Amino acid sequence: MDWNTVIGVAARALVDPQTAAFALAAIGLSVHFGFTGLLNFGQAGFMAVGAYGFAIPIMSFGAPTWLGFLIAIAAATIFAFVLGIPTLRLRADYLAIVTIASAEIIRYIVTTTGLVDYTGGSNGLRSDYSNEFYANNPFTGDSYGFGPFESTAKIFWARLVAWALVLLALLLVWAVMRSPYGRVLKGIREDEDAVRSLGKNVYAFKMQALVIGGIIGAIAGIVLVLPSTIVPSQFGTQLTFFIFTALLLGGAATVLGPVVGAVLFWFILTLTDAVLRELTGPGGVIPEAILDTTDIAQIRFILVGVVLMLLVIFRPQGIFGNKKELAFSG
Repeated sequence: MDWNTVIGVAARALVDPQTAAFALAAIGLSVHFGFTGLLNFGQAGFMAVGAYGFAIPIMSFGAPTWLGFLIAIAAATIFAFVLGIPTLRLRADYLAIVTIASAEIIRYIVTTTGLVDYTGGSNGLRSDYSNEFYANNPFTGDSYGFGPFESTAKIFWARLVAWALVLLALLLVWAVMRSPYGRVLKGIREDEDAVRSLGKNVYAFKMQALVIGGIIGAIAGIVLVLPSTIVPSQFGTQLTFFIFTALLLGGAATVLGPVVGAVLFWFILTLTDAVLRELTGPGGVIPEAILDTTDIAQIRFILVGVVLMLLVIFRPQGIFGNKKELAFSG
């Protein structure tokens, strides 16, 4: 087995923009689920709103990148209000049902033939929306980084911006959760009736948390599609559950947990894929009759599922979580 290739592929996943996008989405979900107790199963919907809200104004109406970014944030805010107004006064399970359904509705809307001129239908949108972003790249060298982290100037620029946004989101969540406002959100997670008895408008705080986490999720959607094209299948229900896995792995009610969980999730997923391909490739030790290369994608998710089950059994609060704030009590 070529361990240099295996480790190199897995190491690159640690700093890829895709990993940063999952970290951002997990941070937003942590605001919803970890700190406020909102059971949001539609984070993929916020990511889709952010991605399409960013790309459509640029490609269809010639908007600059900064305006597309602001439109995506505005679209995510409106989406959060649409979800929250009819559900946040009800039990948590109603929000779960509405969010998982709304995420699928968004995905099906962008694939309709009536909007194909704007959304590209089921084929999605090519990456022309990122031309201005890469045109502003201040790095002009041939390569940056070292070893498995070496990359072209284009990829390095995307990585730098993506992880800078993760850092900003972390600082925002850290500041908010240390403030009186953040303590109210944690109080709502533990016992919203007690918070309401103190004269706090629980509905308003829930709505604000939904908007904040949704905006961070929309930015994650932008980061996810910046280095590549937009395809509706990217934003399926499985995306939300991958984000939940990353969140619970690191610890839901923590600041650093979502980022560490996202990094570990993609490292394990990529490492498993690379190892299995080496074992089943030419000269591999696993015969094709036992494991075909076309089955590797499914096998690696099975292995990740087993890891998640072990996590639930032996450390339900995640790596950084506190047993007093169990990640699964939301």
